[in-house]
Amino acid sequence: MNSHLIDQKYFNSKDFTTNLLPKAEYTGCVFTNCTFESSDVSNVNFTECDFVDCNFSNVNVMNTTFNDVAFIGCKILGVLFQSCNPFLLSFKFTNCILNLSSFYQVKINHTQFLNCTMHQVDFTEAEAKKTRFKDCDLYMSTFDRTNIEQADFTSAINFNINPSKNQIKNASFSNENISGLLESFNIKIKQ
Repeated sequence: MNSHLIDQKYFNSKDFTTNLLPKAEYTGCVFTNCTFESSDVSNVNFTECDFVDCNFSNVNVMNTTFNDVAFIGCKILGVLFQSCNPFLLSFKFTNCILNLSSFYQVKINHTQFLNCTMHQVDFTEAEAKKTRFKDCDLYMSTFDRTNIEQADFTSAINFNINPSKNQIKNASFSNENISGLLESFNIKIKQ
């Protein structure tokens, strides 16, 4: 645990690419319009924090704790979330771009992805039960041996999920996107 506690602090338009965010426990903090691109937030604890309109691309999140964290309107390209501290891991993504990020073998049950662009995101062997992909574009994202039981894909687009290689019991899909379950079988659906 980090001994330095930063509580209820607002960070606005800060650039953490050259002056790195100090290693600490951040609780109830809000980061707005901050740039973290390619920086290092490893071994930092974030609890009940919000990141609003931040650039979080290619950030090193080794052993980083995200507990009840919200990302809103953020650019989060190429982040390897499997490096995070898995203990109490919970976050929500709204209006974010998560292209090329990875949740390989991560437990993200109950996570909400709302109106996110998620091109080429890796969910291989992830546990994403009851996860919601509301209005998300999952173009070329990988679902392989992924547990998406009871997940909600009813308004998601551009996904390709092979039902024989993933656990999809009680997952929700719509008539408009059901073809995303059949692409791997080379089945054509005519309207």
